[in-house]
Amino acid sequence: MSPGAGAGGVRSAGAFPALRTREPRPRVTAAGGTARGTRRAARGRPPGLRPRPLGENMVTDQLREIVRRYPLVRFAARRLRVRLPRSMGGLDADRVAPWIRAFTLALPEGGDGGPRELELHLPGYLTVPRRLAAHGLAGHGPDGLACFLAALDLPRPGAVLDVGSGVGVYAMLAAARSRRPVFAFEPTPEIAVAARSAAEATGLGFTVVEAALSNHNGSAYLRRARHNDMCNTIERPRRHDLSGTTVRAAALSRWCESAACSPAVVKIDTAGTEPDVVAGGLEVLRRFRPWLLVKVRPGRGLEERLMALLDPLEYTWYAVGGRPPYPAHREIAARESPAWERTWLFAPEPAGEDFWAAARTWRGALAACT
Repeated sequence: MSPGAGAGGVRSAGAFPALRTREPRPRVTAAGGTARGTRRAARGRPPGLRPRPLGENMVTDQLREIVRRYPLVRFAARRLRVRLPRSMGGLDADRVAPWIRAFTLALPEGGDGGPRELELHLPGYLTVPRRLAAHGLAGHGPDGLACFLAALDLPRPGAVLDVGSGVGVYAMLAAARSRRPVFAFEPTPEIAVAARSAAEATGLGFTVVEAALSNHNGSAYLRRARHNDMCNTIERPRRHDLSGTTVRAAALSRWCESAACSPAVVKIDTAGTEPDVVAGGLEVLRRFRPWLLVKVRPGRGLEERLMALLDPLEYTWYAVGGRPPYPAHREIAARESPAWERTWLFAPEPAGEDFWAAARTWRGALAACT
């Protein structure tokens, strides 16, 4: 038996020398920092700052989504933040939008007469009323508005459909400068209420349909955009998403059949689902051949889908931007229209000089609407 061994030949604890432990030495990078700190900085987190737990992030995001979903809660939260110091997320009182924004909107002169201006009282937290109050119609995509008004001047009869109307700028113009029936489609409940109140207060009498036009009938999930209410859109529902809501959905062809409506001019701006609206209205496009004014944003395959849908219908495609007339295009490329427009005119037949002359006249009238 070796020295230091106890019964059974097992060494006692005191027979071993003390085990030395060594702290791991941080690896120093060429820049003078540690490798772990460099990785944290690359992920956008300062060294030494631990990330918040996943559950805490989820609760915070859900609270923000609830605030976005209910305008009154959002307005109250912003008013409370005015009382906080800037270091705690406080806001400047001058930058907090009012609950109601009252302003006078000048209208372009021309058409079948109608009012020269509108007195509007719209929710102050919405983007479009803020821009209209600051810049008027001259700063609200005037090239697209000019083509829209020129299409209204065409002699062919039919209704005007403002799909994705928001507070109803296009619908207001159509009702004020033509004698056509006008329908505005808006799925976001609070924005549809604002459009309906504008129609009643101004006496223009256009009809607001609280629904999302798409490629199917039934219901759809509306997701509210985080920073711009003009970008609310239809998409698939996601788990833990409290900012969206379920809304009524309808195909354009089915709606026109049930409403006995024959459209002559259709404007579509649905923040990325424009091809779905066109797909749901192919029967209407074949039968009535309305003029289309469509918002086309780059990416996400929207251009290719629109070309596949419209090419068999033999429409003529024009990128809107600058002084008319515009050249016809063989392909739809969103960036051919400038960023402040992103609008394409799809004409059932090549636009003639009379149309372009009317568009130039309306463009000049809109320049004075500041």
